[in-house]
Amino acid sequence: MKKFGLFSLFLILTLFIAACGSKETTGEKADSGKVYKVGVDTTYPPFEYKDGNDYKGIDIDLINAIAKNQGFKIELNPMDFGGIIPAMQANQLDVAIAGMSITDERKKVVDFSTPYFDAGLTVVVKKDNSTIKSVNDLKGKTVAVKKGTTGAKYAQDNASKLGIKVVQFNDSPAMFQEVSNGNADALIEDYPVISYAIAQKDLGLKIVGDRLNGDQYGIAVLKGQNKDLIEKINKGLAELKKDGTYDKIVKSYLGE
Repeated sequence: MKKFGLFSLFLILTLFIAACGSKETTGEKADSGKVYKVGVDTTYPPFEYKDGNDYKGIDIDLINAIAKNQGFKIELNPMDFGGIIPAMQANQLDVAIAGMSITDERKKVVDFSTPYFDAGLTVVVKKDNSTIKSVNDLKGKTVAVKKGTTGAKYAQDNASKLGIKVVQFNDSPAMFQEVSNGNADALIEDYPVISYAIAQKDLGLKIVGDRLNGDQYGIAVLKGQNKDLIEKINKGLAELKKDGTYDKIVKSYLGE
């Protein structure tokens, strides 16, 4: 009886431990199955754009590579750039990668990854424009910008100083068209974006003057809400830079 009692106790303990282990395994599988919603702006080549039914670009390839490297899943959510941070604040998005410049104002709302691209703003005019050669020649001119971007902020913050009228658009193609049609005198855009756009097709535009700032792009999560995720993003980004994947992605869109 004593032996039977000890055996029974051992069996009960074994079943209890197994049951606890089963719950932990289920929890780990649930966590590993989480899908992070990623906000992107697909009117922003070469960083994000739609090609047929596929999403392509530096940002798209990069966030997919980071997710694969770090073992998490993502779901792309295309939207207007200006709506991305509000969507994060409404808990509709977990991550944003959209050629988003790291600024002190945005840092009040989101936590950024380490920078992944050096950008900077530039002035763009119609190809046959010979009077505007730099930002200092914009006085009395109409300048087109894209809503919610650092280009828009720069133009608005310096409107009085530069003596310009600022007009805003929801997407880059509409902004480009406004200048090429002669309805606006110039636009302010991120240097790599407009360089790529001009190289891909004849927009009737050209870049003038020096870069206006030294913006850097970062991947964002809602401030204070997802420390583990931003750590994974930073780790994945570092590993992709180390093994050459990052350079391969950038070169595939911008060349050497």
